[in-house]
Amino acid sequence: MTRATVVDPADLSMNETPYPPLPGVRRVVADGAAALQRYPDRTSSTLVSALSARLGVGPEAIVVGPGSAGLCQHLVQSLGPRPEVVHAALSFEGYPLIVRNAGARAVPVPMDGYDHDLPAMADAVTDRTRCVLLCSPNNPTGAALRRDRVEAFLGRIPADVPVVLDEAYREFVTDPAAPDGMELYRSYDNVCVLRTFSKAYGLAALRVGYAVVPPRLAAAAALTGAVFFPNALGQAAAVASLAPDVTAELTHRCTELVASRTRLVGALRGLGVTVAPSEANFVWLPLGERAASFADRARAAGILVMALPGAGVRITVGSDEANDRLLAFVRSALAEGL
Repeated sequence: MTRATVVDPADLSMNETPYPPLPGVRRVVADGAAALQRYPDRTSSTLVSALSARLGVGPEAIVVGPGSAGLCQHLVQSLGPRPEVVHAALSFEGYPLIVRNAGARAVPVPMDGYDHDLPAMADAVTDRTRCVLLCSPNNPTGAALRRDRVEAFLGRIPADVPVVLDEAYREFVTDPAAPDGMELYRSYDNVCVLRTFSKAYGLAALRVGYAVVPPRLAAAAALTGAVFFPNALGQAAAVASLAPDVTAELTHRCTELVASRTRLVGALRGLGVTVAPSEANFVWLPLGERAASFADRARAAGILVMALPGAGVRITVGSDEANDRLLAFVRSALAEGL
């Protein structure tokens, strides 16, 4: 009796990088295991100093924490007491939970196609608005905001309403019209920027991110977070990830991934599938009511994707092997009348 071959699932649901940690970063983490009995630096001083030098801002403007999502929670929670938070309706699925955890009410604004409807979002801002959340590239649709539209939007937002720009996927952006959050931060006194080491840097398991915020808001956001977080291994790995040789390899990997994204989008469109333009490390299929069934059939075929029922499916750009498996599944599903 022969035993059936079990194929590990291709997990394209979490927007993780297909690349393993770089050897130098792995060594830092391995070496850090020798001091697990010690508490981490509660101020993350070495990491804050490294980020300050990299970004060209004072350390008083930097808050580190458990990824961009965790820092978003800290910011929204610390910016009270106004009761409403404005965000795009089809954006990061964690935003409604973050807003609710902060004791506020979400004000979702319908999309303009795959992108934020910035004029409508500006219209939604009132004297009850605690802050506005922007996501660029937008998760899950992959669209990057345009600099001119963001600047026009910011010109309409009161100076006392913080605008939080979530740039978790910034390293994958190639569109020259997309804004750099740090440039916006320097030009507008109410802009906060969120970034992470989880995606392009491949440190998702260690949960490290950073926020660059107006110094008047930084202390409250830092005090909202958990003590001794990020942990010592996460801090050390993040510092190592900012070294020049790692930056060069990171740039190379991002270039490779963008090329894979282009090939994947082209292949899917060649099969007749509608794919949104993407500036992230994932692609969006606006399948509407077919989204849930697509995800179920993909799971049965050993491929995990992220479905938003009634809207679409988000698929991470994976390794060449995982992408090929996805394309083979799509061909098969189309032949069966998906």
